[in-house]
Amino acid sequence: MKYDVIIIGAGLGGLTAGAKLVKEGKRVLVVEQHSIPGGYATTFKKKDFLFEVGLHEMYGPAPGDMETKIFNELEVFNTVSFIRIPEFYRFVNGQIDVTIPHDPTAAAERLCNLFPGEADGIHAFFALLLKPRKKATENDLPDMSLGAFLDSIIHNDDLKLILLGNLGYYHDDPYTLSLAYYAAAQGSYFTGGASFIKGGSQQLSDYLMGYIRNHGGEVLLNHLVTGIITENQKAAGVLYKRKSNAVTDVSAARADEVIANTAMPNVAALLPAEYGEVLKNELQYQKTGASLLTVYLGFSKPLRELGYQSYSSFIYDNSVTSPREILNNNKDDFSRRNFTFVDYSQVDSALAPAGKGVGVICCIDYLDEWEKLDRKAYLARKKQVALTYIQRLEQIIPGVSGIIDYHDVATPATLKRYTLNPEGAVYGFAQSPSRKAINVSGLPDNLHFASAWGKTGGGFSGVIYSGYLCAMNILRKRRE
Repeated sequence: MKYDVIIIGAGLGGLTAGAKLVKEGKRVLVVEQHSIPGGYATTFKKKDFLFEVGLHEMYGPAPGDMETKIFNELEVFNTVSFIRIPEFYRFVNGQIDVTIPHDPTAAAERLCNLFPGEADGIHAFFALLLKPRKKATENDLPDMSLGAFLDSIIHNDDLKLILLGNLGYYHDDPYTLSLAYYAAAQGSYFTGGASFIKGGSQQLSDYLMGYIRNHGGEVLLNHLVTGIITENQKAAGVLYKRKSNAVTDVSAARADEVIANTAMPNVAALLPAEYGEVLKNELQYQKTGASLLTVYLGFSKPLRELGYQSYSSFIYDNSVTSPREILNNNKDDFSRRNFTFVDYSQVDSALAPAGKGVGVICCIDYLDEWEKLDRKAYLARKKQVALTYIQRLEQIIPGVSGIIDYHDVATPATLKRYTLNPEGAVYGFAQSPSRKAINVSGLPDNLHFASAWGKTGGGFSGVIYSGYLCAMNILRKRRE
């Protein structure tokens, strides 16, 4: 069967691209290997609890930003509810406990009161983040790391650590994170606030899939793309099959344009050898970003009843005394590794029934710590990690361990299994200073990329932008 566009993958990038294209009258096929759409924008249910796989908070949507424009155009706000997050984040270590508000003026004032001798550096930090987003690019920001920038304007290491509290939203090391990339993303939180999708991110993914189907497009779940067809130096379609353990027949679908909403290294394996080698050569200069480990927790009552009042808390171990120690800590024993705790019951998340709550503990992690284990050792390590983090959470919220009704652990191996992302990466390629641009000129010009592995980077907003811009490029191309 012939389509205008075939999309490999139903993550947010692929779904956004597909929704925009069907809105403009294009015949679209989306092929997704998982049983549900969304990639990391998914939920799963255990007992009474609905667990959010990836979303802690997304910046905005705020008036005038691109995300709001996209959601208005696709009528997302008519169906999906966005719940505002009360504060940006709480930072806790052995010496400091401070909550950073979303309002940049209030945040700067709070930090200046705590560190009066660092007022100039604090104001310089927020001045950078609050520059208009169209100017926060590599063209007008120093080509340096976030860590190097903080070292140049601030002397107090405690203050640097506070400002780096939510570093895990982007990367595992401030000294290999692009300042330009960070400034654009972190600045959006301070200018537009943040939200959680009521009922979990699956609500958005399901809506976009429904939008595609309701406008004449097709979405095939549980189907795996096994190859990209090329003819006459063009992408001509895909080969795919039903995903199962049994051998199944391979089907072919043809299209004028192909969008890859999957990891770029996976695309190299799907292409014929002549193109696959071209892409592999380009990707050799890219470093795959870190993965995450998550402990999912279902509580028999809301944590407010224990006196806990924070939505997201970043818990830094007291052994981390400077930004230079963050990367090593991310590879340290779980008894000392920094972690994030998100209590979804602090907002109207609709993830648990009345009188109960849902939370997650999350930390930077790496696949190589898990893939070498056999099944028995793997399960034993998961159990031990859960117990370790629950004990550490008990130190922050006394009594919490006694109200846990359910817990489970997702490792980088879990993320790789469900998304096929190399290394279980959550943000695509690492966004480092002087990162070499990926040159796709040697590939068919009707093969497009819409995912966290592309120009806009990871995170919910990044992949939504990627999908929409990809669709616009195709529409402009087709009109020429």
